[in-house]
Amino acid sequence: MEVDLCRLLRQAPARPDRQPVVVVVRLFTDGGARGNPGPAAYAYVLEREDGEVLASEGRAIGVATNNVAEYSGLVEGLRKAIELGLTHVELVSDSELMVKQMRGEYRVKNEGLKELFLEASRLARTVGTVEYRHVRREQNKLADQLVNDALDAAE
Repeated sequence: MEVDLCRLLRQAPARPDRQPVVVVVRLFTDGGARGNPGPAAYAYVLEREDGEVLASEGRAIGVATNNVAEYSGLVEGLRKAIELGLTHVELVSDSELMVKQMRGEYRVKNEGLKELFLEASRLARTVGTVEYRHVRREQNKLADQLVNDALDAAE
């Protein structure tokens, strides 16, 4: 299910006495591989603060590592955020490595991740504001379920 957030915001009545409202959308991402490397999948969920899901996807990507799958979820989620016209996104992921690399706290040493990291960085700049938050797996249930569903469907 997709919601045209830009259309909804344009239809909202103007309030000249107030500052523009910044709509923050959470981007939950996940990736997994059965075997590492092995059959892999990514998922993303774009969700408003009130819990309404704007878009979601889970997709198998063939044989890859879990980190490639994690970054693939981030890249595809950011692409969807751009498509929806979002300008402020809070990334929520259970991948500590990816979150710290995107924050600039860790270097990207793995050659297989560098291209995905650069693409994610470019897309994040296009969005505008992206904040990165690491959470435990239990706080990322829907994206995790979409990854597992995609892996199961690919078997």
